[in-house]
Amino acid sequence: MSGEDSKFGLHPNALLPFVETVDQVPRLRPCGLMTLALFSSDMAKVRPCFIPLRRLRDKAVKHNAALTGLSMGMTGDFEEAIEEGATVLRVGQAIFGKRPTPDGHCWPGFAPTDRGIEP
Repeated sequence: MSGEDSKFGLHPNALLPFVETVDQVPRLRPCGLMTLALFSSDMAKVRPCFIPLRRLRDKAVKHNAALTGLSMGMTGDFEEAIEEGATVLRVGQAIFGKRPTPDGHCWPGFAPTDRGIEP
């Protein structure tokens, strides 16, 4: 949803045809949609990553009633994600703190917030 080259997945335009196709695979039971927002502390740039996914979910659930979940939001933007309908959050940094990873160069620091969460 962010359009960043570092993130990929199913293109939004391909979602509804995919939902119709996945119904033909009896052992595959998706329960929602997921996105990673733009990595920014500017919530005016982050929120627009969540809104279209919620709208897509609302369309997809008409084709597959199980697609109610919305996995979106991380430590730095979880409040905005909740406001936009998130049902699953990824807040590992808030719980465990920032950790070094082999691909750490892809995650340039911790998005500053005023929520009292320290990197």
